[in-house]
Amino acid sequence: MNNRIKNSLKWLYPGMKVKRWLLLTPIGLLLLIVGVTLLWNVAVIDYLDNFARFVAIKSDGKVNIAKLKVYLPVSIASIIIGLVLIFVSFRQVIDSITSVVSPTDKYRLAEVIYQHRYLEQGYKVVVIGGGTGLSMLLRGLKHFTSNLSAIVTVTDDGGSSGKLIKQLGILPPGDIRNCVVALASEETLMTELFQYRFESADVGLEGHSFGNLFIAAMTGITGEFEKAIKETSKVLSIRGNVFPSTIEKVRLKGEMEDGEFVIGESNIVKDPRIIKRISLIPDNVKPLQDALDAIKEADAIVMGPGSLYTSILPNLVIEEISNTIYYSNAIKIYVCNVMTQPGETDLFLASDHVKALLNHSGKNIVEYVLMNDGIPSDDLREKYNKIGAELVKPDADRVKELGCIPITADLISQTNVVRHDHEKLAQTIFRLIYDKSFISR
Repeated sequence: MNNRIKNSLKWLYPGMKVKRWLLLTPIGLLLLIVGVTLLWNVAVIDYLDNFARFVAIKSDGKVNIAKLKVYLPVSIASIIIGLVLIFVSFRQVIDSITSVVSPTDKYRLAEVIYQHRYLEQGYKVVVIGGGTGLSMLLRGLKHFTSNLSAIVTVTDDGGSSGKLIKQLGILPPGDIRNCVVALASEETLMTELFQYRFESADVGLEGHSFGNLFIAAMTGITGEFEKAIKETSKVLSIRGNVFPSTIEKVRLKGEMEDGEFVIGESNIVKDPRIIKRISLIPDNVKPLQDALDAIKEADAIVMGPGSLYTSILPNLVIEEISNTIYYSNAIKIYVCNVMTQPGETDLFLASDHVKALLNHSGKNIVEYVLMNDGIPSDDLREKYNKIGAELVKPDADRVKELGCIPITADLISQTNVVRHDHEKLAQTIFRLIYDKSFISR
């Protein structure tokens, strides 16, 4: 109790810049009380009462009217001034505090509080995948709810992540970093810093992103990869949580159409042969318990978009994850890719993507399939055709035959690439969550 009193008295220390504004509160409160009292026509100030009598005499004895003319404007003015002073005092005290605690939010505190209070009451949504597709989707969903959980694959063995795996023996941080940045409350200089990639080979950091190095350093400090993610998430004040699908060191194994096996995600991507099936090394990988808990509590589970065999399926071949999704009462949505991916999904229709999900999970874990029916420009289509990619056709009838409900919509954004528009996609997903009545079964 003594410590509380001492801490409270610190507000009165010189230089705190709050005392002057706190003084306005009792002044405003006094004016508010006077105004309310006058409004009820109780004469608490003698000179006003005398003035009312004088006006009454001059108005041929019309006392009530005179009092109305005197007390009403005075009381209303007093109430208004009192409320304004109280509001100003509170606002200035809050500004004084936030200018120290969070300077960037000083002029938008009301918006920040509203967003946090509103979004924290949103639906619980779990998104499963990896790569740029997952981070893109999270950028849209975070404007509807802060109860987001991203479950991210940890099989990436190329680029900066691959180097850190070999040098430090940690799990690949790249996809996780992208998700953390995507869920950041605001796109600030800090988020740009986390995405900054070193280009100079002179310092030995060529190809590394600052965010990957930060997570690696945090892993060394905390001693655990999942703790490093949580602490990194606090730095960027993210809306939601990011979980690796497992904290075991795993490798991706691809069985090709000719029966041969290829080990390692980067090797599978480079191999020109058709992928028949993927699995993890070692077998019987245990998922992160936080990821399973998030799935159990979810109102909606979204799989994709992203590379089918190297971003989405590596999560779903973990048996406990697939089983937990299957037994969940959440809405289960698969977001089909917009374009085929050379070397992974050549000539795939939407139904082929769904088949791969169902075959690898061993059960029907998909309820709705979101498919794009928007058409990119001829120039963009020609650009993609040159590298062997084409639009994924939304074959709704075949999707229905697989026991899923197809939903088609224009979901693409056309810039110099063809990809999902995060706003359109998030709106479609939440429309489905809010009200499923617009879907014809």
